Amino acid sequence: MRKPIFSTGLRWLWLAVLVLVVDLGVKQWVMDNFQLYETRALMPFLNLHYAHNPGAAFSFLADKGGWQRWFFAGIAVGIALVLAVLMYRSSAAQKLNNIAYALIIGGALGNLFDRMAHGFVVDMIDFYVGNWHFATFNIADMGICIGAALILLESFLPSGKAAKQKER
Repeated sequence: MRKPIFSTGLRWLWLAVLVLVVDLGVKQWVMDNFQLYETRALMPFLNLHYAHNPGAAFSFLADKGGWQRWFFAGIAVGIALVLAVLMYRSSAAQKLNNIAYALIIGGALGNLFDRMAHGFVVDMIDFYVGNWHFATFNIADMGICIGAALILLESFLPSGKAAKQKER
């Protein structure tokens, strides 16, 4: 028997759409208003810096000739599908996991769009302290990282069933 969609974790997919739309909108704005490698200071620790990343996180495999584009695209599609299935199988009440999955799906699809449309991912957020600069990243990367952190956090929290059994 089929479950109503809104009783499943898919109820939280609006968050994936939000991450995707904001990510693609910011990337398009940066591409329209910046020259490649142009930097504009926002705060004493944060710049907007337009960069292209043909690899993965921290430019992993960026210099490998192009095959990585399809490899990372396949990974993004696979992860998005697996997480969507997990969301469908879970209850809408499992908020933390479903929010985490939605953030990761939105981020994966944002970077997937870039890989397919441009052959690289557009990055623009440059966080730094003094002369040390963290890797340049984007909104999609933030969604993925926050989602992963929420999954880790949830693994440390007592589950609803376990908490109820302890109370007895």
